[in-house]
Amino acid sequence: FKLSSALEEDELCFPQLNNSCRKTMHSHLEATLIYSLLSFITLLTVVLNLLVIISISHFRQLHTTTNLLLLSLAVADFLVGLLQMPGEILLFRGCWILGDFLCAVNYFLGYLTVSVSVGSMVLISIDRYMAICDPMFYNTKVTLRRVQYCVYLCWIFSVVHSAWILRDFLKQPDRYNTCYGECVVVLTYLETAADLLFTFLGPIVVITILYLRVFVVAVSQARAMRSHIAAVTLQRSETVKAKKSELKAARTLGVVIVAFLLCNSPYYCFIVAIENNLIGVSTAGIEIWLLYFNSCVNPVIYVFFYPWFRKSIKHIVTLQILQPGSSQLYKNVFTVKQFQ
Repeated sequence: FKLSSALEEDELCFPQLNNSCRKTMHSHLEATLIYSLLSFITLLTVVLNLLVIISISHFRQLHTTTNLLLLSLAVADFLVGLLQMPGEILLFRGCWILGDFLCAVNYFLGYLTVSVSVGSMVLISIDRYMAICDPMFYNTKVTLRRVQYCVYLCWIFSVVHSAWILRDFLKQPDRYNTCYGECVVVLTYLETAADLLFTFLGPIVVITILYLRVFVVAVSQARAMRSHIAAVTLQRSETVKAKKSELKAARTLGVVIVAFLLCNSPYYCFIVAIENNLIGVSTAGIEIWLLYFNSCVNPVIYVFFYPWFRKSIKHIVTLQILQPGSSQLYKNVFTVKQFQ
């Protein structure tokens, strides 16, 4: 009887409380592997996005309109890695030990950072559309001040959106808990539909349409250049270069859309299935981690492929940025290339 009681206490989040939640039990090997993987993803997300933030903030040559949007995206993704992912690691055992207030803060920051991340991606797609499809007026229409206003509006809208979605939950964080040590939120059908529309369906439609247009224009420009060169000289070598340009545009734009779909679709499909009582909540952690994993993928897609980022990493890691005047010291080092 004593052994049975001890085992039962080990399964409880708070053994001293009668209404304590039960832990999610895992084998030692399974728990070690999962904790190691999740911790690695968290560390990678924080480090990569922090490098983006430092690079764009420190080097004056990187203070461009597009990079300001990348900075907003990196800040949101950095907060996901710094705050949201550790919270999900805590919930791995099925126990929330930080209290109701931090539970509310955790959910609010989760909705906020994901919303800002998606909004920044939409703004980046609009920026690339303007740069490639309307290059004559890009510098006059897309100014640093206007982009700053757009970033501010993105964050403000995300705050309002998250606060509205969680308005009832924020007033009483434990209203949906069935036991002590639980941290859950239940949304109404209207709230779920609004979140689905503004943070998934709407953005993916906008991003897809704009990037398809960008891709069509980029391919047509590459073909026009190929035809012109072919009529003059160096036909073979320039044809190869044009084809490489087409493939580069297809690969970059394809990775952007596919990564967003792969990371976000499972979570929102899961939410829709829950609303229609098609499945239970046993796999919720997997979908949430896939959603957050997009914050680890984003700096790789948007920034890590750029030569200027690799060069700035070298200066950061070697601590050369600590030298006086380092923000302008390497003005000839960077060749900042946008999506082409």
